[in-house]
Amino acid sequence: MNLKRLSIGDKEAIKVLFTSVFTGEPWNDDWSDGKQLDLYIEDLCGQSYSLTYGLYDDDELIGLSMGYIKHWYTGTEYIINELCIKTDRQGSGAGTFFLAQIEKNIKEMGLKQIFLLTDRDVPAYNFYKKNNYVEVNNLVPFAKQI
Repeated sequence: MNLKRLSIGDKEAIKVLFTSVFTGEPWNDDWSDGKQLDLYIEDLCGQSYSLTYGLYDDDELIGLSMGYIKHWYTGTEYIINELCIKTDRQGSGAGTFFLAQIEKNIKEMGLKQIFLLTDRDVPAYNFYKKNNYVEVNNLVPFAKQI
């Protein structure tokens, strides 16, 4: 398996993996609006500060991390908006390998931290804990429907 930095030029492969994972259990996200999906992928992968990685097994894209670089007072961070492993490869160690490769790569870039959000009631929560990610208890996400 190997890590590759992706760009908006990889959008079609990104969309295939992303929708195959997140439209299924336990997320069940409705990405049937193709225009909305294109805009979302462009938001995450098509900006000057975007940072997107793919995990490949031979020529097959099996992992995806989409986010951006954020300059913060404690140092520059990688904010991960979406991370996934192909459903049939989950539980095989691919995700742990992928995170380790991302961490190595961003450390070489001079970044100091990874920040991400996940739900408590999905398998990703325990996956991140197992990989030594720590809950930031003093942060509270807010949202308002308008």
